[in-house]
Amino acid sequence: MKNVITIEGYQAVVSYDPALEMFRGEFVGLNGGADFYAKDTDGLKREGAISLKVFLDACVEDGVEPHKTYSGKFVLRLDPKTHEAATVAALADGKSLNQWAAETIREAASA
Repeated sequence: MKNVITIEGYQAVVSYDPALEMFRGEFVGLNGGADFYAKDTDGLKREGAISLKVFLDACVEDGVEPHKTYSGKFVLRLDPKTHEAATVAALADGKSLNQWAAETIREAASA
């Protein structure tokens, strides 16, 4: 997956901050913010591990579940032409729009 680094089993999205001339990582799927900065990938891994430990230790101390829970539901807004085209594609595939969208998102997210 592009721009994603895994540190100790947790995924973080990585971007570049030109103002600081550093890479920035931010863990996803957590109940709070845990970000980190470094000049290179080795530094990102090192700083990410430190940031993650601080976050997880704070969760234990506060009695908070560190992982965000997902309901499996979200609202997707499309322009009417895209909505119609997606419906036609789904029906042509013999699927409901929900089944087709879930499958399409699953495939894109695991690439």
